[in-house]
Amino acid sequence: MTRINTEFASEIERYGAVDFTACYNCGNCTAVCPLVDEGDDTFPRRILRYTLLGLEEDLETSIDPWLCYYCGDCSETCPRQSNPGEIMMAIRRYLTSIYDWTGLSRRLYKSAKAHVGAMFVLFLTVLLAFYIFAEIPDLSDPQVQQYLETVSKDSIKPAEVPLNLFAPVHIIHIADLFLLGIISFFLLSNIFNMYYKLILKNRDIKIPLWMYIKEVPKAVLHFATQLKFSKCERKFYWVAHLFIMSSYIIMFGLIIAGLSFFQTDVIHSAFHPQRLLGYYATFGIIFAATYFLIGRIRKENEIFKFTHHSDFIFVFTLLMMAVTGILIHLFRINGMAEPTYYMYAIHLAFEVPFVVTFVAFSKWSHIAYRPFAIYFTNLKKSAKAMESSSG
Repeated sequence: MTRINTEFASEIERYGAVDFTACYNCGNCTAVCPLVDEGDDTFPRRILRYTLLGLEEDLETSIDPWLCYYCGDCSETCPRQSNPGEIMMAIRRYLTSIYDWTGLSRRLYKSAKAHVGAMFVLFLTVLLAFYIFAEIPDLSDPQVQQYLETVSKDSIKPAEVPLNLFAPVHIIHIADLFLLGIISFFLLSNIFNMYYKLILKNRDIKIPLWMYIKEVPKAVLHFATQLKFSKCERKFYWVAHLFIMSSYIIMFGLIIAGLSFFQTDVIHSAFHPQRLLGYYATFGIIFAATYFLIGRIRKENEIFKFTHHSDFIFVFTLLMMAVTGILIHLFRINGMAEPTYYMYAIHLAFEVPFVVTFVAFSKWSHIAYRPFAIYFTNLKKSAKAMESSSG
């Protein structure tokens, strides 16, 4: 029996949907959407219909919201100005809260105060940890000087800032791995919840093990390239999105897997891989984050007209992480010791709240949910095709 939630319209509005009750399911969004597969006349209007009717269970077991990249064409051409693109964005936030068994996503998405409060508490916690445990090295200490002389042998110029004596790389690395383990647990358990709702609950679909393996390369391809996004007419938006995503993934990888390579007191040449990767990641994040921030302030394009509080918090925090990161580098290579230490603490004070709130429970988790949604879609299609050919 299908259950209808008559209060669902007001519920989805709390996740950022606006003016969508005017929709009368004309199908214009389907006609203009560049992401509609050939022969499909239900995407995205099927999801809009579910939302209007309050069909929560149908929404929770649907993959369609994750197949939308919000290029804005549907909202620009909607004859009723019901903003179908924004509805799809709000539903993705809603689904993120449904997959999350902790309830934190729901709390963060529904309340700007809760999200800012959580970020602020974590920000202060990191600064307090540095205040209690970190010690600024005494540059007049003979042992510190001997350390700098040893480091300088591999540097292009004398090293003057012993950052790894202020924040030992092995300790920071252990803290990074601990944080990664916690975030991975929550994110992977939420993805399994997504898998349960989309695949396991559907008793009509039988997917053999070999098919799970066969579809992995496609999922990896879409994760790395956001390939479906390229079908949208606004290619620059896709490039900016890919730029910011690849930049953050490179930075995340350097911090988690290659911290000893990335956080070093040795001053390398400008063309060393460490600096080139760092420059790419920093420039990519600053460029794309600035583009998104300006767009949301000006509100000229359809995709930027309606901004959820998580969008502003996300872009601002990401921008602060990039700016503080490049300042650490500039202070360090120019021998400015104390500014380096303070900026390092501030940088981590932005990064930790970002990772904790966004990667597992909010906007950045979409990077994982979307390729998995495409993966599950391909699994369903392949399974149905196999059943049809054998039947």
